[in-house]
Amino acid sequence: MRPNPRQSIYLILSLLIVVAMGFLFKYYTGPAHQWFNDYGAAVFYEIFWCLFAFWFFPTRTAIKQIPFWVFIITCILEVLQLWHPPLLENMRATLIGKLLLGTTFVWWDFLYYALGCILGWLWLRQLQGLSNAKKS
Repeated sequence: MRPNPRQSIYLILSLLIVVAMGFLFKYYTGPAHQWFNDYGAAVFYEIFWCLFAFWFFPTRTAIKQIPFWVFIITCILEVLQLWHPPLLENMRATLIGKLLLGTTFVWWDFLYYALGCILGWLWLRQLQGLSNAKKS
Protein backbone atom coordinates (compact mmCIF):
# COMPACT_ATOMS: atom_id res chain seq x y z
CA MET A 1 0.00 0.00 0.00
CA ARG A 2 1.32 3.43 -0.95
CA PRO A 3 0.35 6.83 0.42
CA ASN A 4 -2.36 8.59 -1.57
CA PRO A 5 -1.08 11.22 -4.07
CA ARG A 6 -1.69 14.17 -1.72
CA GLN A 7 -0.04 12.34 1.15
CA SER A 8 2.91 11.49 -1.10
CA ILE A 9 3.53 15.17 -1.88
CA TYR A 10 3.45 16.10 1.81
CA LEU A 11 5.62 13.13 2.66
CA ILE A 12 8.25 13.94 0.03
CA LEU A 13 8.34 17.59 1.12
CA SER A 14 8.65 16.48 4.74
CA LEU A 15 11.52 14.12 3.92
CA LEU A 16 13.35 16.86 2.02
CA ILE A 17 12.96 19.28 4.92
CA VAL A 18 14.06 16.72 7.51
CA VAL A 19 17.09 15.57 5.50
CA ALA A 20 18.18 19.17 4.89
CA MET A 21 17.74 20.09 8.56
CA GLY A 22 19.51 16.92 9.69
CA PHE A 23 22.57 17.67 7.57
CA LEU A 24 22.48 21.33 8.59
CA PHE A 25 22.52 20.31 12.25
CA LYS A 26 25.13 17.58 11.70
CA TYR A 27 27.60 19.96 10.04
CA TYR A 28 26.70 23.21 11.82
CA THR A 29 29.82 25.05 13.09
CA GLY A 30 28.38 28.01 15.05
CA PRO A 31 27.63 28.47 18.75
CA ALA A 32 26.64 25.27 20.58
CA HIS A 33 27.74 23.29 17.50
CA GLN A 34 28.53 20.20 19.55
CA TRP A 35 24.93 19.91 20.77
CA PHE A 36 23.53 20.50 17.26
CA ASN A 37 25.99 18.04 15.69
CA ASP A 38 25.46 15.27 18.19
CA TYR A 39 21.98 15.59 19.65
CA GLY A 40 19.98 17.93 17.43
CA ALA A 41 20.88 15.85 14.38
CA ALA A 42 19.76 12.70 16.25
CA VAL A 43 16.26 14.16 16.60
CA PHE A 44 16.03 14.66 12.83
CA TYR A 45 17.50 11.17 12.28
CA GLU A 46 14.56 9.67 14.18
CA ILE A 47 11.99 11.83 12.40
CA PHE A 48 13.49 10.82 9.04
CA TRP A 49 13.11 7.11 9.79
CA CYS A 50 9.52 7.62 10.97
CA LEU A 51 8.67 9.41 7.71
CA PHE A 52 10.57 6.88 5.62
CA ALA A 53 8.72 3.95 7.21
CA PHE A 54 5.41 5.75 6.74
CA TRP A 55 6.04 5.74 2.99
CA PHE A 56 5.74 1.93 3.09
CA PHE A 57 3.09 1.68 5.84
CA PRO A 58 0.78 4.69 5.46
CA THR A 59 -2.00 3.55 7.76
CA ARG A 60 -3.54 5.06 10.87
CA THR A 61 -2.41 2.01 12.87
CA ALA A 62 1.15 2.35 11.58
CA ILE A 63 1.32 5.94 12.83
CA LYS A 64 1.26 4.56 16.37
CA GLN A 65 3.67 1.69 15.70
CA ILE A 66 6.30 3.30 13.48
CA PRO A 67 7.81 5.64 16.11
CA PHE A 68 7.93 2.79 18.63
CA TRP A 69 9.84 0.50 16.24
CA VAL A 70 12.11 3.30 15.03
CA PHE A 71 13.01 3.98 18.67
CA ILE A 72 13.68 0.29 19.40
CA ILE A 73 15.83 -0.20 16.28
CA THR A 74 17.88 2.96 16.79
CA CYS A 75 18.43 2.05 20.44
CA ILE A 76 19.74 -1.33 19.29
CA LEU A 77 22.05 0.46 16.84
CA GLU A 78 23.24 2.69 19.68
CA VAL A 79 24.07 -0.32 21.85
CA LEU A 80 25.87 -1.92 18.87
CA GLN A 81 28.27 1.02 19.02
CA LEU A 82 29.78 -0.70 22.06
CA TRP A 83 30.74 -3.61 19.80
CA HIS A 84 33.70 -3.23 17.44
CA PRO A 85 34.03 -6.27 15.17
CA PRO A 86 35.94 -5.68 11.90
CA LEU A 87 32.77 -5.77 9.77
CA LEU A 88 31.07 -2.99 11.75
CA GLU A 89 34.28 -0.97 11.96
CA ASN A 90 34.69 -1.17 8.17
CA MET A 91 31.10 -0.01 7.72
CA ARG A 92 31.57 2.83 10.24
CA ALA A 93 34.67 3.97 8.35
CA THR A 94 32.45 5.14 5.47
CA LEU A 95 30.32 8.30 5.57
CA ILE A 96 27.10 6.33 5.04
CA GLY A 97 28.07 3.81 7.72
CA LYS A 98 28.98 6.60 10.14
CA LEU A 99 25.67 8.38 9.52
CA LEU A 100 23.53 5.24 9.75
CA LEU A 101 25.33 3.26 12.45
CA GLY A 102 27.10 5.96 14.44
CA THR A 103 30.52 5.55 15.96
CA THR A 104 30.36 6.27 19.70
CA PHE A 105 27.96 5.03 22.35
CA VAL A 106 26.43 7.89 24.38
CA TRP A 107 23.70 7.42 26.99
CA TRP A 108 22.19 10.84 26.21
CA ASP A 109 21.35 9.68 22.68
CA PHE A 110 18.43 7.65 24.04
CA LEU A 111 16.75 10.81 25.30
CA TYR A 112 17.05 12.49 21.90
CA TYR A 113 15.90 9.34 20.11
CA ALA A 114 12.78 9.39 22.27
CA LEU A 115 12.26 13.10 21.55
CA GLY A 116 12.73 12.50 17.81
CA CYS A 117 10.24 9.63 17.82
CA ILE A 118 7.67 11.69 19.69
CA LEU A 119 8.11 14.51 17.18
CA GLY A 120 8.01 11.93 14.38
CA TRP A 121 4.73 10.58 15.72
CA LEU A 122 3.29 14.11 15.85
CA TRP A 123 4.53 14.76 12.31
CA LEU A 124 2.90 11.57 11.04
CA ARG A 125 -0.38 12.54 12.70
CA GLN A 126 -0.19 15.91 10.97
CA LEU A 127 0.48 14.25 7.60
CA GLN A 128 -2.50 11.97 8.12
CA GLY A 129 -4.68 14.89 9.16
CA LEU A 130 -3.61 17.07 6.23
CA SER A 131 -4.30 14.39 3.68
CA ASN A 132 -7.68 13.57 5.26
CA ALA A 133 -8.72 17.23 5.57
CA LYS A 134 -8.08 17.92 1.88
CA LYS A 135 -10.27 14.99 0.77
CA SER A 136 -13.50 16.52 2.06
